[in-house]
Amino acid sequence: MAKLRLSLRTGLNRQPDAMQKKHRNGRASTKTSVEDEIAHLRGLDLGGLRARWRSVFQRSAPAHLTRHLLFAVIAYRLQADRFGDLHHETKQVLDRTLAKETGPIMSARLTSFDQKRTEPTPGTVLVREWDRQSQRVTVMAYGFAWNGQTYDSLSKVAFAITGTKWNGPRFFGLRDKDDRSTKGARS
Repeated sequence: MAKLRLSLRTGLNRQPDAMQKKHRNGRASTKTSVEDEIAHLRGLDLGGLRARWRSVFQRSAPAHLTRHLLFAVIAYRLQADRFGDLHHETKQVLDRTLAKETGPIMSARLTSFDQKRTEPTPGTVLVREWDRQSQRVTVMAYGFAWNGQTYDSLSKVAFAITGTKWNGPRFFGLRDKDDRSTKGARS
């Protein structure tokens, strides 16, 4: 939540800055922070979000958008208007990527990106305590070294350590229990 500051003016008006009235073009407007505006959005129901959409985008919200998506898009727009949107060059790259790759190709690219983001690089040493002993696994270019042996996967290393089948990346803390890739497998 935004920290409220008291006005430095001397006098009777000691309202926080967020509540100070500013006069523009003959009209009074309340200066509010982006955090306050987003907090207000959170409390709106679907009808309220659709009305806010109309005031922000000057058109009706698409009928298929859920409350969650309406909230996310409006919150993004408020922040972009206040702090600045993506650079023009970044938008062009995203547009080109979207135009060239859709469906399975885009899914494969995103999966590849996600794996690159979570896979440890060769030379990384993973440490996990198991049964009161520190287990050190070295990531190699084509496998994982533990206890003088090389394994194809972290799951095989975890099995060698524990004697129980484990998701290797999860065992070594590289993936959360509620990771996106494991949610789909359970559903």
